[in-house]
Amino acid sequence: MNLITLHEFKGGIHPPENKQQSTSQPISSISLPEKLILPIAQHIGKQSKPVVNVGDTVLKGQIIAEAQGFVSANLHAPTSGQINAIEHRVIAHPSGMSDICIEITPDGKETWAEHQGIENYLEAEPQDLIDQIQRCGITGLGGAGFPTHVKASVEPSKIETLIINAAECEPYITADDMLMREQANGIIKGIEILERIVQPKCCLIGIEDNKPEAIEALNKALKEFTDNTFNIQVVAIPTKYPSGGEKQLIEILTGKEVPAGGLPSDIGIVCQNVGTCFAIYKAISKGEPLISRVTTVTGEACPEPRNYQVLMGTPISHLLRETQCDSNKLNRVIMGGPMMGFTLEDLDTPVVKATNCIIASTSNELPDPAMEQACIRCGMCTEACPAQLLPQQLYWFSKSSNLEQATAHNISDCIECGACAYVCPSNIPLVQYYRHAKGEIKQANADKLKSDKAKERFEARLARLEREAAEKEAKRKARAEAAAKKQAEKKASDASPAKTESAPAADLELLQKKMDATQTAVKKSKEKIAAAEEAGDTDKVELLKGALAKAQEKMKEAAKALAEAKKAAKAAPVASSAAEMEMTPERMQKKIDLAQSRLETAEKRLSQAIEENSDKVDALKTAVTNQQERVKEAQKAYDEFVSGSQSKQAKPATVDTEQLKQKVLAAQTRVDKAKERLDMAKEQGLETVDALQMGLEKQQAKLEEAKTALAEASA
Repeated sequence: MNLITLHEFKGGIHPPENKQQSTSQPISSISLPEKLILPIAQHIGKQSKPVVNVGDTVLKGQIIAEAQGFVSANLHAPTSGQINAIEHRVIAHPSGMSDICIEITPDGKETWAEHQGIENYLEAEPQDLIDQIQRCGITGLGGAGFPTHVKASVEPSKIETLIINAAECEPYITADDMLMREQANGIIKGIEILERIVQPKCCLIGIEDNKPEAIEALNKALKEFTDNTFNIQVVAIPTKYPSGGEKQLIEILTGKEVPAGGLPSDIGIVCQNVGTCFAIYKAISKGEPLISRVTTVTGEACPEPRNYQVLMGTPISHLLRETQCDSNKLNRVIMGGPMMGFTLEDLDTPVVKATNCIIASTSNELPDPAMEQACIRCGMCTEACPAQLLPQQLYWFSKSSNLEQATAHNISDCIECGACAYVCPSNIPLVQYYRHAKGEIKQANADKLKSDKAKERFEARLARLEREAAEKEAKRKARAEAAAKKQAEKKASDASPAKTESAPAADLELLQKKMDATQTAVKKSKEKIAAAEEAGDTDKVELLKGALAKAQEKMKEAAKALAEAKKAAKAAPVASSAAEMEMTPERMQKKIDLAQSRLETAEKRLSQAIEENSDKVDALKTAVTNQQERVKEAQKAYDEFVSGSQSKQAKPATVDTEQLKQKVLAAQTRVDKAKERLDMAKEQGLETVDALQMGLEKQQAKLEEAKTALAEASA
């Protein structure tokens, strides 16, 4: 007798049950098949990743594919044997698609891998129980295949009611019914484990009233566990399809409706299948992973319909042979029930975790679908819809691929129960239209997400390029400002009388080079004019004479500038003495070493040219002779400098301390600039950091030299 008020959901139908055929005999087992084919995606969420290779030997219960992420599930070997293949095979799917599968050839030994349950599990920590459920790869056995540990990982304070779905409303399917009759105690223990995890205020087992034996078995089991099951109640509900739908069962038992796009946990409810509870009990108490399940094999082509304990991965063809299916009567094989199941095109399709029924039907029992006709707008589909949708409108939107309107009319809330197609007088396969539209919406959403990510990457790239361009422009402006400042300082220094009086030797060398260049240009212009006159090209002669005049003018200007510079240099004894001050024996010796190194290089090249009989021998001999002269000049200058320094030791040279102070300030300025450039390079992560660091160290060394010279001059 129910102690709660039952509610009724809108819609629903009453198709022929056809359940009694497979409930007359107890659950049986079948022999091991020659091969087991295990798809790695037997659950909602991210598919597992194989952790075995072809040729590996595996034990019963060993993990062969690991979960990837939280919403995923482990896959275990149903028996011991050898991995023969890891490749694409046909899987249990309405489209007949293929996916990666692991093929195992059983060795017949049934050797278990090491496994262990949890002692005193009703006193264990909830998280330890959830971890064990996750390790054992438990998923929902009611059809959806949602990983159980995900459902169990809810905040206990938010959950008021735990609902166990034992309705099994779809025709032909009796797997849960027979499991409750034979394993009621294990189911109740599994419910106790779930209560330990989610800690609800009450637990309701919803079961249709067409299963009196199962109801009696559950009530009997509850009486044996009075200590821990005081809040568990078996509730018989009216037989009506699809009362086993999660949202429909919640509404029947509590009167609450799960919001569109929401979850039962949003209204304080967790819902689990009765078969899942038994799998949880075996996983927690014995450590057994989910490697088999109860499957109904029925239909008029099956001489003895009954339920079997079937290993995951068993080919349907083997299952039909074991049940002595009559191939002459067989019309089509359906995986699942007649309402939500689908026809198998390949009988090597394997049993998976969600396979609760196999129907071997004849042509009279489940004839092929009649020809689709035009919709007559009768509205029967709307009356039958348990989700309170508008199937007729969804049909038009799906058929015309109007995905936006289909989404707006909550097509995602369709549970694909098939009630609308069952009552349709025009034989329109409405569920197939809805599935197709859902697939298109899912693909469109995935494409949009991909497009949005690509857009984000593109915008980020544009922002980066703009930032880099702005940084380059800022650097360019900084360089331009620094160059302008330097030029202004140079002009100011050139205008200073003190600088004019002491022109450095470097300026004389530069002016002398300009003078030599202008003389060469004049000489070449004269040669070209002579050649053009011999050729009689008068036009070219006139052009060359104009170029000669310009070159001669430049030569006069260079000669004048050189003469003035030499005159200024002679009138500036302070500058020459400063230059002598800067020259040291060490620097003179470096000049000698450099000249000697160049001489050795020139001699090597000359020797190589003589061996190769090269036409460059004469030029290289001249170069060697010139370099020998330079070595002698450097040595002579060194000797004169040393002797001159020794003669001047008795009379210290007069040092211009003001000039040395200016030199220190200039060196300090260069060090500060080098630091600024180094800091900027470090902030921007440039590749020039090492080079700038070396430059800074050199400038700092020069600054120290200048400070030392100033200190010595001031002493």
